[in-house]
Amino acid sequence: MSGSSPEHIPPVGAASADTAGVQALPVPTDPVAVAQALIRHPSVCPDPGPAQQMLAVMLAELGFDVWHLPYGEGAERTPNFFARRGKTGPHICFAGHTDVVPPGNEAAWTHPPYAAEIDGGVLYGRGACDMKGGIAAFVAAVARFMRKGPHSGSISFLITGDEEGPATYGTKKVLEWMAQEGQIPDYCIVGEPTNPIAMGDMVKIGRRGSLNAHIVVEGVQGHVAYPHRADNPVHRLLTILAALQAHPLDNGSDWFEPSSLQVTSVDVGNPSTNVIPARAEARLNIRFNDLHTGAGLTGWLRTLCRQHAPNARVEVKISGESFLTAPGAATDALVKAIEHVTKRTPKLDTGGGTSDARFIAQYCPVSEFGLVGASIHKVDEHTSVADLETLTQIYETFLEGVMA
Repeated sequence: MSGSSPEHIPPVGAASADTAGVQALPVPTDPVAVAQALIRHPSVCPDPGPAQQMLAVMLAELGFDVWHLPYGEGAERTPNFFARRGKTGPHICFAGHTDVVPPGNEAAWTHPPYAAEIDGGVLYGRGACDMKGGIAAFVAAVARFMRKGPHSGSISFLITGDEEGPATYGTKKVLEWMAQEGQIPDYCIVGEPTNPIAMGDMVKIGRRGSLNAHIVVEGVQGHVAYPHRADNPVHRLLTILAALQAHPLDNGSDWFEPSSLQVTSVDVGNPSTNVIPARAEARLNIRFNDLHTGAGLTGWLRTLCRQHAPNARVEVKISGESFLTAPGAATDALVKAIEHVTKRTPKLDTGGGTSDARFIAQYCPVSEFGLVGASIHKVDEHTSVADLETLTQIYETFLEGVMA
C-alpha cells in the first residue's frame, strides 16, 4: 500500500522456509530458464506480482537483502522491489521492469504469448525482449559472477511493475525510498532492448525529454455567411500551429539530434458545413534535447499561443526531462565488455523514446543496454537464445571490469 512500511526479506538459504512455497525455481545461472519462468507469469501492466515474487526468492537465495516496495491503491497498486548484496562501493545497480504490454490478438501468435516456447533457437513470448529477457540476463550474470569468489563493492536490483504504464508508482517512488535509505548506486544499467539489429549495436547514454500539450481555443459560433458576427477559433488555432512549425526549435547538440515538435491531433467536432464552430483544439508532442527544459518550452508555448489567441488554454504534461550520462569509467567498462564479447563497438546514442532511466538519471549516472528490440510490443515478440547468452556474458564481463 502507498503508506505502508516496506517488507524486508533477509538473505536465505535454499532450504529456508521462506522459499518453501515456491515451486521449480529456475537455475539462476541459466538466462533462458529464468526468462521462460518470467514469461510464464502473465504480468500485463501493472504487474500483479508473481513474477516479482519469484525473482525476489531467487535473489534472496543468492544472498541479497530484498525490500518489497508496493505503491498505489486499488487497481493502481504496483509491486516493486529493491534488492542489494554488499554494503561498500562501488555500488552497481541493474534496473528493469517485469510488467508487459497486452498480447493483443492471441490467436495471431505463432506460439502462445505466455508459453515461453523455444523454436529454432528462438524464445517466443510477451516480454521476451522487453524486458524479461534482460532481467534474466541480469540474474544469470550476477549469479555467475558471484560463484567466481569474493568481490568488492555491492550489487543491487531495482525492479518495477509499471514501466509500460503511467510510471507513477514504480521506479520514481522506489528511487525516493532508496535516497531516504542511503541506497543510491554509483552507476546503473537499465536492461531495455537498445540494439536495433544485432547485439553490440548501441548503448543509450541519454534520452530526449518529452512534453505533451493540449491547446484549446474558444471562439464565437455563428453562420458561415455572416463571419463578422462570429469569431472562428479554427483560424486562430491554425495560425498558432503554423507559428509553432515556422522555425526549428534548434539544430541539435553534441550528443542529441534536433528537437522535434509534432502535431498529433486537430479536433473541432463540427458536423455542419454552414456553422462556424465555437471551439477548436489541438494536441502536440515535443521531443526535446539538452538545449531545453520542460518548463522553458511550456513558457514558450503559452506565450506564442496567447499572441494569436489571448484566451487560449494550454495544458502541458512533461513526461520527462532530457538527460545525458557523459562517457566515463563505468560507461567505458560497459563498452569494453560489449567489444570483448561481440567484437563490435557500440554507438553511444540518445535517440528513441523514454524509459525509466529518465528517473534514475536524477540520482546517479545511468546507461541502457539490452537485447535486440525489433519485435517489442508486437505479435510473436521474441529473442534468440544466443542473444540471451551473449547479453549475460556482457553483463558478467562488465561486473568483472568494475568490481574485480
